[in-house]
Amino acid sequence: MTRLTRADLEALPSYVPGRSPADLARELGLPEAIKLASNEVPYGPLPGVVEAVAEAAAGVHRYPDMGVVALREALAERYAVAPERIATGCGSVALCEHLARATCLPGDEILYSWRSFEAYPIIAATTGATSVRVPNDAGHNHDLPAMAAAVTDRTRMILVCNPNNPTGTSIRRADLDRFLDAVPDDVLVVLDEAYREFVTDPGVPDGLQVYGDRPNVAVLRTLSKAWGLAGLRVGFLVAQPEVAAAVRKVVTPFSTSAVAQAAALAALRQQEEVQRRCALVIAERDRLGEAVRKLGIDVPDSQANFVWLPLGDRSAAFGAACEARGVIVRPFPGDGVRVTVGTPAENDAFLAAAEAAL
Repeated sequence: MTRLTRADLEALPSYVPGRSPADLARELGLPEAIKLASNEVPYGPLPGVVEAVAEAAAGVHRYPDMGVVALREALAERYAVAPERIATGCGSVALCEHLARATCLPGDEILYSWRSFEAYPIIAATTGATSVRVPNDAGHNHDLPAMAAAVTDRTRMILVCNPNNPTGTSIRRADLDRFLDAVPDDVLVVLDEAYREFVTDPGVPDGLQVYGDRPNVAVLRTLSKAWGLAGLRVGFLVAQPEVAAAVRKVVTPFSTSAVAQAAALAALRQQEEVQRRCALVIAERDRLGEAVRKLGIDVPDSQANFVWLPLGDRSAAFGAACEARGVIVRPFPGDGVRVTVGTPAENDAFLAAAEAAL
């Protein structure tokens, strides 16, 4: 039979989303289940977002503004950058894929730490690039000296997830300074800062403020997490104008929908509420991490809205045990388990399940 798809994709793992809590609740005969697997913020849409979505929905028979002009201008004002340095897309993960398409030809290399965001190897493979994975260090963080040493003349893009998903660990400024100074000028370094709003460590740099003017640095952000728009998929990048322009060329036309643009504009007007919600998440994150440590798990300090349990070969069994009690977490078999910070009641339910499982 004639092969209709690429043979190399057979070995590529599929992206694994968090399981549906409704499905688990039906399976267990529970009124509801708790989902702590997808790093969502649990407090509902920001004020004004639902109304903006409803108003925009009246015009869904028309194409959205492909240039995303109003949103790019609002983002430019919010983050003090020029609009021509901004590109938007269907979440920051889509923009990461567009950056790969804009920088790499088949055989070029994309370098990243591992374990890190599970979409990275998928993006590299579908682009035709070669993945170069550098193992995390003993503290579950990026091994930046090893990453710098792994750069070759075929390296076109380096992905640095800070804070890192799924481990929650972060890179401090002095270490990142040394790394960026060591990277050749013709290699694009992508700082994936999807969880930046949850960072409390003053030593962890804000990529836009500290590195935004570097010619070979692009910064990814998302409105899916702290801004509560996970269901609408809005991300943006900030890079030098020529890089942002190249991304806008390869982005899927009209991929930032009219409804998503309206919701994002409404969300960006709620900065104070976002900060309040992030403070709630951060307080629960610290409580959750400390409680799991008391159960004998060496949880690294997290600067994101989740905690990492490095359970190794016990990860899959732990995830199954939590699900049996109606709590969905995200196991990475052989490595660890990522647990999203939920409401206090949700976190208490997880801690009860974790104590029973351990």
